Amino acid sequence: MSISGSMSSALSGLSVAARSAEVISSNIANALTEGYGRRDLQISARQVGGAGQGVQVNGITREINQVLLGDRRIADANAANMDRRANFLQRLETAIGTPDNNASLTGRIAAFDSALIAAAAQPESAARHADVFNMARAVTDTFRTISGEIQTSRSTADARIATEVGEVNRALTAIADLNRNITTQSSTGRDTSGLLDQRQQLVDRIASIVPLREVTRENGHIALFTTGGAVLLDGKTAKLEFTPVGLITPDMTQASGALSGLSINGRPLNTGANGQIAGGSLAAEFAIRDTLAPAAQANLDAIARDLVTRFQDPALDPTLLSGAAGLFTDATGPFTPTDEVGLASRLGINAAVDPDRGGQLWRLRDGIGAAAPGPAGQSTLFSTMQNTLKGTSINCPTAHTAVWWDSELAVGMRRWRRWVFSIFRTVTRVWMPRRTRWSRLTPSCRGRSSVPPLSEPGASRMRIASPARDASRWTRF
Repeated sequence: MSISGSMSSALSGLSVAARSAEVISSNIANALTEGYGRRDLQISARQVGGAGQGVQVNGITREINQVLLGDRRIADANAANMDRRANFLQRLETAIGTPDNNASLTGRIAAFDSALIAAAAQPESAARHADVFNMARAVTDTFRTISGEIQTSRSTADARIATEVGEVNRALTAIADLNRNITTQSSTGRDTSGLLDQRQQLVDRIASIVPLREVTRENGHIALFTTGGAVLLDGKTAKLEFTPVGLITPDMTQASGALSGLSINGRPLNTGANGQIAGGSLAAEFAIRDTLAPAAQANLDAIARDLVTRFQDPALDPTLLSGAAGLFTDATGPFTPTDEVGLASRLGINAAVDPDRGGQLWRLRDGIGAAAPGPAGQSTLFSTMQNTLKGTSINCPTAHTAVWWDSELAVGMRRWRRWVFSIFRTVTRVWMPRRTRWSRLTPSCRGRSSVPPLSEPGASRMRIASPARDASRWTRF
């Protein structure tokens, strides 16, 4: 080999070594970069005049495990789906509150029960009447607050759906453009690794919103299909269509046409659990808006209905006319069974007992429909309302009276709370920390003596204190 040939071989080796160092340093620098694929330098022996003379670079390849990448995308979609659901249920749990919180729904009803007991012990006290009214209003305010949180979650989900649909459409358009650019650069022999990285980032973003599979086509193109079978990109780009609404009320549903569904190129898509987009964050937002939140609202409305109908019964208050509103009202009037949807958001207090609207507090003692005050010492209605609030009770063997948390209303609330917890556990697939898990509220009679009749000294004081104590007596897992 001539001296010039030897120098040429040496220079080619140095050139390849420098290129290799460049590729290695790029791999290290981008080890944590999203969408980056590891590069490998492809080299071979250089032939000059039929004889080997140095080394040459054939190109740079991008190494990606497509099977592992596809499985990771499905896992990301499922994680995004579960995370959205869990966040909604966590907000709902916070709105409902825990029994040890006086501002929770359970705490408000327990406080109302205490106020009724205290008023029955001192029916002549105007302060006791005011306490009953204030506690009743606190109950209705809490119902409306929880209902408002549920509908806010639906409105938020609707807005997020619109945002994510826009993101998917923009990403699909960008991927189609990258497909064409990759083909152009490949045909001229230029490195397309950077474009492939950009395309992978876009596909990964779509995959967290809608679970999908990537299929390789010729000339470096890819096609995208949802795991449910919908075509997002295969030569032509699909367009997702959705129309958001500004404000959602409890009566608005997709089935009634008040809320928009999802369509692709004008064809409606099933957005349910078995639909073409099931599994990603987009499906989770549809589930919150159309399934989880309406189910929570329906349970809350059922509890509100139970409360309203108990106090609307003429057998409770003889001064009520048939069909007239009781202490709790649907907006400002009586509740009708055919209009239960959204009742919790409309729950109010009868104007006849509301001083701010010209009502009189003494009607809490003498009857909603009473025209004039009755005897100051009459406590029958307070006692009847308190018994009505308790409903059917399970007495402890050693007690003469049952506590509030044994009532039918409390049982309904506990069933609702367990419904929220059960879905939360299903969504997260893990148990909540032991210190935050609440078990079913169960009566405990250990260490309790018989409750004396109201006529005995100290009985009223004991019963007044019991609801707050009993409301916090929740056992843990």
